[in-house]
Amino acid sequence: MSIALDTTPGVIPSGTWSIDPVWSSLEFEVRKLGLIPIKGRAPGLSGAIEGGEFASIEGIVQASSITTFDETRDTHLQSPDFFDSERYPELRFESTSVVVDAAGKLVVAGDLTIKSIRRPITLRGTYLGAGADPWGNDRIGLELEATVDRRDFGLNWNAPLPGGGFLLPNEVVLRAIFTGVRQA
Repeated sequence: MSIALDTTPGVIPSGTWSIDPVWSSLEFEVRKLGLIPIKGRAPGLSGAIEGGEFASIEGIVQASSITTFDETRDTHLQSPDFFDSERYPELRFESTSVVVDAAGKLVVAGDLTIKSIRRPITLRGTYLGAGADPWGNDRIGLELEATVDRRDFGLNWNAPLPGGGFLLPNEVVLRAIFTGVRQA
């Protein structure tokens, strides 16, 4: 039996929702040489969304799962130059507040931890709604985005360019689409 869900925009229904890694995605993008968008994905994603008046979001990424679909680049990302996934196997986000702004957008403030460095970030986006899937699961969707400075998390590696400047920008765009499944 499916539970009736509140689908009012900007309202996360009460309850605990497990993030479904198959129906969710966490992606990042940098502009190599300032021109070429390089995208990556973190399929090793898990976490939970707590709905209702005191909503919260927690997400965990297995660092070793991060991929740009290029073996050489991915090996470099796993090294101490970047994520150092052997020493720091997880990246973690824990919200400190989840509110809806005057424009009806979801604003999620929280702490992002990479390589044991914890910094505040703010994600903005949309509550996408709720519904039941064909297998009888109640689901919700959230779409969120933030831009972070990778240096804030100890991701400092870069290479100088012959004409000046650097290979990688410091700004990284994070995009998350979370699908939550209601827990009993």
